[in-house]
Amino acid sequence: MSAKAEHYDVIRKPIITEKSTMASEHGAVVFEVSIDANKPQIKEAVEALFGVKVKAVNTTITKGKAKRFRGQLGRRKDVKKAYVTLEEGNTIDVSTGL
Repeated sequence: MSAKAEHYDVIRKPIITEKSTMASEHGAVVFEVSIDANKPQIKEAVEALFGVKVKAVNTTITKGKAKRFRGQLGRRKDVKKAYVTLEEGNTIDVSTGL
């Protein structure tokens, strides 16, 4: 597997919500990442894929909700988010395709 494919395994997709839009005003971008990815891997993947300098990476894990599916009790997946703060002058436009 190529290095680029490995970076795409770490970073799943950008998250575009009201909260992530407010974070982007302060130079941060929010991504959904692999649950087993660590901060150095996330930093390396963002720098390689988007050609920017990363200042800091903060992560959160949102536990999946218990939901009913056809009467059966099911559970959504746990999701890991990475709040990636970029160095001054670097930007990533997540509203366009990769």
